[in-house]
Amino acid sequence: MKLLRALQEHEFEPVGSSQTVRVDVRIIAATNRDLMQAIREGRFRSDLFYRLNVVPLAVPPLRERPTDIASLALYFLGRHAKKAGKPVRGIATATLERLVAYHWPGNVRELENLIERAIVLSSGPALDLDAHLLHLPPPALASPTGEGSGSSPQRADSPSALEEVERRHILSVLERAGWVIEGAQGAAQLLNLTPSTLRSRLKKLGIRRVASSVAPER
Repeated sequence: MKLLRALQEHEFEPVGSSQTVRVDVRIIAATNRDLMQAIREGRFRSDLFYRLNVVPLAVPPLRERPTDIASLALYFLGRHAKKAGKPVRGIATATLERLVAYHWPGNVRELENLIERAIVLSSGPALDLDAHLLHLPPPALASPTGEGSGSSPQRADSPSALEEVERRHILSVLERAGWVIEGAQGAAQLLNLTPSTLRSRLKKLGIRRVASSVAPER
C-alpha cells in the first residue's frame, strides 16, 4: 500500500517519522512473467499493475528477431575475446548461419554463454562453432508447412531475413577490418571465406563502400 501511495500521490512517510515527504520518481519494472495471468490467479495486485503499466514495452524472444543475432554475437565476441585475451575478431559465415537457425530457448543469455565458450575453444581469428555446440533439431522434425511442432511461434527464417542477417554481419566485419578484404586481418579471413567468395557475396548482397568524404581536387 505504501508503494501504491508513492506511485499515485508522489509522497510517503519515512520509517519512524510522521512527516510526509514529497517525491518525484519514475519506476522502470521488468519481468518475464505473464502479469495478466498472475492477476487472474491472485498472485499479483491488479492496482499495482495498472499503476506500473503506463508505457509497456514488450521485448520478443531472440528466436523471433533473428536479424539481431549477428549484432549481439559480435558485441559478445568483442567483450569476451578481450577478457580471454584471444585474437578472435570475426565470426565465420557458416557459424552465423547456425546461430540464426537455432531456436534459442535460453534467449540472449544462452547466446552470450555460447559465444564465450566458443572463444575459449577457438584457435583462429574467426569464430567457428562446431555444429554439436548448437543442438539443432533434425530437419525431419519440421512440418511440411515449415512450422515447428507445439505452440512455439513461427520463426522469421525466410531467405530474405537470412540475407539481411548476413548483410549486417558482413558489414560489421568489414568495418572492423577497415574494409580490407584480403590479408591476415582482412574481412575474408575474419569470416572464414576466400577473398573471391567474399567479393561474390558483396556483389550479391549489394554491399559497397560509400566514401564518407570527397578529397579536394588537385
